[in-house]
Amino acid sequence: MNMLTDAAVEAVLTEAPKETLKMRGSGVNVFYGEKQALFDVNLDIRENQVTALIGPSGCGKSTFLRCLNRMNDTIDICRVNGEITLDGEDIYDPRIDVVELRARVGMVFQKPNPFPKSIYENVAYGPRIHGLASTKSEFDAIVETSLQKAGLFNEVKDRLHEPGTGLSGGQQQRLCIARAIAVSPEVILMDEPCSALDPIATAKVEELIDELRENYTIVIVTHSMQQAARVSQRTAMFHLGHLVEEGPTDKIFTNPDDKRTQDYITGRFG
Repeated sequence: MNMLTDAAVEAVLTEAPKETLKMRGSGVNVFYGEKQALFDVNLDIRENQVTALIGPSGCGKSTFLRCLNRMNDTIDICRVNGEITLDGEDIYDPRIDVVELRARVGMVFQKPNPFPKSIYENVAYGPRIHGLASTKSEFDAIVETSLQKAGLFNEVKDRLHEPGTGLSGGQQQRLCIARAIAVSPEVILMDEPCSALDPIATAKVEELIDELRENYTIVIVTHSMQQAARVSQRTAMFHLGHLVEEGPTDKIFTNPDDKRTQDYITGRFG
């Protein structure tokens, strides 16, 4: 019988946990009418990690993000081909319920967009339309838990029935994150969630992103190189509709394989 050496046992015990793929884009092409916006993009999204999509304006990063929960379906002239899977299942399969998909893959937009309802109703809205709760106590629990997870509950617990639009910009964005969390998604997409926020509010949202990845898979589009470096574990660089490269964030920022990535990160273009 082969006995493992102490060093081998140590290596087994300290082996990094296996990364699980949550979503995968294979050969993704996107067209707006005749204009092609994405070209043959292949990108893996790993579970419980933050993947940052970076690149200059108009490079296709937001277009790819919107493919991940079929938000592009809302644009008449948009056509998507290739394959995008969630837990191995093709999300563009005609049998997929898009409403259910968007509950599993939530989205937080660039500009905070709370509904013109109370703070409570903003968070309770999703669970109500998806039938996730039926009694007041169930709704109360979902609202409190979601606001807690979004780091907002202590700031708003005495004004839950006041309008969400009365909050500061940073609080509104965290309310939108609470609203996304309330339907228990598996993936949260964030399209430049801090671009309308001041530095203090931005720091709070970044801290929140780091906490949320314990329970959610997060994909974030950001123009801020510093933000991508701070919050993500993996980074994907887009340029003119092509995925230039993807890899661990520290490698992309310190030793990229492609000169375009190097030039973008160092500010030579973009």
